[in-house]
Amino acid sequence: MIGAAGSGHPGGSLSAVEILTALYFRIMRHDPTNPKWDNRDRFILSKGHSCAALYSVLADRGFFPREELVTACKNGSMLGGHPDRKIPGVETDSGSLGHGLGIGSGMALAAKMDGRDFMTVVLLGDGECYEGSVWEAAQFSGHHGLNNLIAIVDRNRQCVTDFTEDINKLDPMADKWRAFGWDVVTVNGHSYGELMNALRDFRRRQSEKPLAIVAETVKGKGIFFMEGNLKWHHGMPSPEELGIARRELAGDVDS
Repeated sequence: MIGAAGSGHPGGSLSAVEILTALYFRIMRHDPTNPKWDNRDRFILSKGHSCAALYSVLADRGFFPREELVTACKNGSMLGGHPDRKIPGVETDSGSLGHGLGIGSGMALAAKMDGRDFMTVVLLGDGECYEGSVWEAAQFSGHHGLNNLIAIVDRNRQCVTDFTEDINKLDPMADKWRAFGWDVVTVNGHSYGELMNALRDFRRRQSEKPLAIVAETVKGKGIFFMEGNLKWHHGMPSPEELGIARRELAGDVDS
C-alpha cells in the first residue's frame, strides 16, 4: 500500500500490527456491515500517521473492499494519509498528535453518563507522549474513574527525529501512568498471548481505574532492514526493497 502510494509511515505501522489484529479479531465488539452500530466499541488511532496498519485490518474485517488499499493517498481515494470519519470503521479524524486520548476520555465519560457498556480504546505512539495534552487527558480519566477506557502505548522507542530516550527520556513510562491514577501493565506488543492476557477482562474490569497497556514493540517489525532504523519512520521502499520485504514476510529471506 505504502509502496503504491509513494507515501506513508511503514515503521510505526508495522510496530502496531499485532495490537490492531488482537483488538479487531479477538477483543472489540463491532459490526463491519453497520460501522455506526450504537453498541460498538470505539477505537481511536491517535498516532494517525500509522494508518496503513489500520486500513489493512479494517479491510480484512470487511469494513470496505481490500481493493481500496492500493488507491490510498491517490486522487479520489477515501483513504488518505491520516484516518478520517469518511472511512467506514474510523471514529475520529486523527494524526495531529496528542488529541486521541482526550477524545477517547470524552467518549468513555459519555458512556458512563448514559449507562452504556461500550469500551473505548486509544492507541498512542510513545513519541506522542511528549504532548502535554496526553497527560491532561490521563489526569482527567484517572480522576473520573474511567475504567471503560484503555490506552495502549506503542512503545517502539523511536519517533520522527531520533530514539526517544536520546531526545527526552520517557522512562519510567509505566510509573507515569500510575501517577495519574491508572492501572498499568507492560507487555510484548508483538505477542498475541501477552496482549490477549492483558485484555482478558476487557468488558468486565473490576478496577475503578482506566487501564494503560505499555506495549514494548520494534519499529519496522518483521522486515530486517527496517527494524530499529530511523529512516523508516517515513521512508519509502524502492521496488527492490519492497520485493525483499515481501519475501521476508513470506519466510523466504534469511535475515
